Amino acid sequence: MEVKALQQMMSQLWQMQQNLEQKRGEIHAEATAGGGMVAVKMNGQKQLTEVKIEPDVFAGKDQEMLQDLILAAVNEASRRVDEELAKQVKDMTGNLPGVAGLRIPGLF
Repeated sequence: MEVKALQQMMSQLWQMQQNLEQKRGEIHAEATAGGGMVAVKMNGQKQLTEVKIEPDVFAGKDQEMLQDLILAAVNEASRRVDEELAKQVKDMTGNLPGVAGLRIPGLF
């Protein structure tokens, strides 16, 4: 591969990284568990931004059930963020040969 072609490819990759970081800030995922008894929202950085718990959950005073519902909702929101990021990476890199299936460590 010629140096100029390599430099051009590196420039494109850098631009894609910048675009991905911007898009990551725009991602918001929601997930629920227990038929909506627990709902969470998560941003593209996988930080919880909101947790809602229906008052009925507290009436049962079942701590273990509440913990399980929170875990399920958070894990589902995290999966949805990963899914959206993977889709955006695929959309951005689909036109670059050899990069389309790339999994970036620490990103997913």
